[in-house]
Amino acid sequence: MQEQNHPIKAWAKDDRPREKLLAKGAAVLSNSELLAILIINGTRQKSAVELAQEVLQSGKNNLLELGKLSVKDLMRIKGIGEAKAISIVAALELGRRRQAAASLEKPVVTSSADVATYLQTSLRDYRHEVFAVVFLNRANKINHFKIISEGGITGTVADPRIILKKALEEDAVSLILCHNHPSGSLRPSKADEELTYKIKEAARYFDIKVLDHLIVSDDGYYSFADEGLL
Repeated sequence: MQEQNHPIKAWAKDDRPREKLLAKGAAVLSNSELLAILIINGTRQKSAVELAQEVLQSGKNNLLELGKLSVKDLMRIKGIGEAKAISIVAALELGRRRQAAASLEKPVVTSSADVATYLQTSLRDYRHEVFAVVFLNRANKINHFKIISEGGITGTVADPRIILKKALEEDAVSLILCHNHPSGSLRPSKADEELTYKIKEAARYFDIKVLDHLIVSDDGYYSFADEGLL
């Protein structure tokens, strides 16, 4: 027997998330209704909204946690195939990028706080350590942001040669180093301090200044510059 599903177009008009969005705007829809639009069809046992609610539960009913799930994680939910999982991951990534872009509306970096929010947003969903660099011009405006390397749960390694090559390509005169701590701890390790010094000294030969090294997590950030370590 062919499995039946519950397409949104078959619902009562007042219950259709698409029509509700068109009539009243996206803001009035619940998270599960917005996800149901991405999912499109439910299964024989569950409507698209019920399936969306199950997806939310897999992320602890928290969009930040849901954003950390991979396509494979989502496909473990019965009724979520590869296409649906890809749509959900793509939508959440767009939301993350929008939030990150909004946090950089102030174009000139004058303090660690100016760039910390952007970095927290950009690196929030990584379950492993990544090392990134913000490249700035003479006016302290951000020219470019790049993830340099990705490591395991306990650490990553950044090659100063790659960083400086990119800095020269971007005509950067200063850098802000950054990496995340998925564990939540914001204290720098001895290796963090040694790597910072190594990159700072290498950059000095090219008249490029390392302004700061930020460690970010969901709990906040740690600034080497603010703590007098640069």
